[in-house]
Amino acid sequence: MLGNLIKAEFRKTTTTGLWWGLMIPTVLIALGWALGTGFIGKNIMDAVGSSDAEELTRILGIDPSQWQVALFGMARSINIATIFPMIFGGLAISNEINRKTITTTFLTSPNRVSALSAKLVVYVLWGALYGLAIVAAVSIGIAITSDASALPDAGGWLALAAVGVLSSILMTMFGVGVGALMVSPVGTTVVLVLYMLILENGIQLVIGTQGIPELIGFLPNGSVNGLTGSVASSLFLSTAGVVPEDLEAVLRAIAGALGAFDWWLSGLIFLAWTAVFFLGGWAVTQRKDIT
Repeated sequence: MLGNLIKAEFRKTTTTGLWWGLMIPTVLIALGWALGTGFIGKNIMDAVGSSDAEELTRILGIDPSQWQVALFGMARSINIATIFPMIFGGLAISNEINRKTITTTFLTSPNRVSALSAKLVVYVLWGALYGLAIVAAVSIGIAITSDASALPDAGGWLALAAVGVLSSILMTMFGVGVGALMVSPVGTTVVLVLYMLILENGIQLVIGTQGIPELIGFLPNGSVNGLTGSVASSLFLSTAGVVPEDLEAVLRAIAGALGAFDWWLSGLIFLAWTAVFFLGGWAVTQRKDIT
């Protein structure tokens, strides 16, 4: 029975234009950011590797040829692009509740738990699909504008791709939770975008200036960015040879992981945020009058 409900839910989401309407800008943003960050990284490495900087790098004992700077561009591009699967999750569920199309689902399902469980599986699948599209677009963009020496090896790419897909899944579920709680499609979109792109960045700036950057890792955006950012900075440091300790915090900030913990702990923290909103939305939807 659950399998049939999952098929029905997936069919329902594919019959609307929302999934491809958001998939297009998702891929374009991911590709655009990857092209841009790859180009910037290449210019930085050209400057660092120039004859003018050669003496300085020799004195510092560093070898820029080992720097896989493309990792930072990949992490940042993934972080930005996962805003769209989050919006997809929020809009999909809030539209369904707002337009009362969820009524049909509840009436044709054995119970609401089964119906909501099917939705959970479908939105996880959509998050994974968005994640794969993001990783593919980012990989193409970075490969076009970066030197081969700046690219991660196969193991590094797979690690970043894995946390990128995981980040997309969690962002989708986070959006679903907020959408189920707010019900309004417009309100859901405005709140998600304003918080993730503006409000929390302001909070992070204040926290950073107070000398307590570790608190950033406990915030929703700070923790989800820590997934990819921590992996990117760890991979970079593992292959970069000698890197001055004072630069490590700067590198983590460049990767979007300032104040973030290891990727698995960042993932658990954001999973907790996702669970709070998703279970809250589940509880509200479970009690909602379907008439």
